[in-house]
Amino acid sequence: MAMTTTVPLPAGWPTTEEQARAVQDDLRRQVVLDEPGPPAGTGHVTGVDVAYDDERDLVVAAAVVLDAVTLDVVAEATAVGRVSFPYVPGLLAFREIPAVLAALEALPAPPGLVVCDGYGLAHPRRFGLASHLGVLTGLPTIGVAKNPFTFTYEEPGTRRGSASPLLAGAEEVGRALRTRDAVKPVFVSVGHRTTLETACAHTLALTPAYRLPETTRRADSLCRRALKDLTEAPAREDQTII
Repeated sequence: MAMTTTVPLPAGWPTTEEQARAVQDDLRRQVVLDEPGPPAGTGHVTGVDVAYDDERDLVVAAAVVLDAVTLDVVAEATAVGRVSFPYVPGLLAFREIPAVLAALEALPAPPGLVVCDGYGLAHPRRFGLASHLGVLTGLPTIGVAKNPFTFTYEEPGTRRGSASPLLAGAEEVGRALRTRDAVKPVFVSVGHRTTLETACAHTLALTPAYRLPETTRRADSLCRRALKDLTEAPAREDQTII
């Protein structure tokens, strides 16, 4: 059963778009792009995802550690807190990071490489959730997104493993990667301390049966289940969300 942590809002957390963009500009300088990252199919790999209850202003994050060889669950944890920032495209990390960090910190096993359901360098400011999370934790991170955001690409070949550049003008910010034959690609980008080739190799290793990585599928299921349990449970005097 996943351990659940209650998340206080970090001191000094940005409250305006201007403050959040200044934080992105500062932290972006710390992204490491010259490390290969752990090889696919070795050690641990961890998925993170979040679910929201807008009516109650809650966000639940889940972190699920898988054995990279068997894809069996090694450990999992969840964290719940108040939504920490308004919805602003390009600044979504500020809504999710506190809860995701708490879920990662609650894990009883080392996470290894972290896979985010979102973007890393494939971001208007080249600093999406995967990059932000990587810099704050020091962990190697990648982003595997369901859509190309604001970027362009040519359709990759129809066979699994086919890829094409995800482009911001002439700059390659990620790859459109086909994980299933003749199924819509996913959009892979580097977060921190790994390469795009390694990120794509991990994504293929994590998609033996479905379009989305097993890390994302397991973390999505866990955070939705945890949110459902939280919102359906009768309120207790000792249950406080900070």
